[in-house]
Amino acid sequence: MQSQMCLGSGAVLKQTPLSGVKEFKAVVLREEPMSREQTMCDTPEKAAQFWFEHVEDAARFTPGVENFVVLLLNTRRRIIGWQIVSTGTLDTLLVHAREVFKVAIVANAAALVLMHNHPSGDPTASEADIRVTRDLVRGGQLLKIEVLDHVIVGQATNERPKAYQSLRERGYYHQ
Repeated sequence: MQSQMCLGSGAVLKQTPLSGVKEFKAVVLREEPMSREQTMCDTPEKAAQFWFEHVEDAARFTPGVENFVVLLLNTRRRIIGWQIVSTGTLDTLLVHAREVFKVAIVANAAALVLMHNHPSGDPTASEADIRVTRDLVRGGQLLKIEVLDHVIVGQATNERPKAYQSLRERGYYHQ
């Protein structure tokens, strides 16, 4: 008898009981379309561009609330995949390292770019954003998966010409 457990990453773990020992197999269920050529993601600008071109049009993206996304990168800093890890409320989002790194491990990612949106349009980091980022950076160090940046997406204004804020550029965490 076989049972299945769905992973948030679009993968399924298939479980086959055998003498009391469980065997797990990860299988991709659904992939979001990506360009034929892997996208380079070595700056916050490129991460924000990826968000606007791909994430906001995804079936799982929920406009009007916070969405936490993980971009999965290979050793050459090219995007090999991405996932909406958590969907929150108007101004709150629950993120746990287990969900963030589960998809990274399954995808064999060398590095991550964390991203989320602020529905208010103001990409300024909150204390909670900074705290979660630091926790995830520490988790990545333990797993040897580098957290390159945390980019918060909002809307550009006359006073704020960028529609995003990079926590790395702002100096909120150190690798």
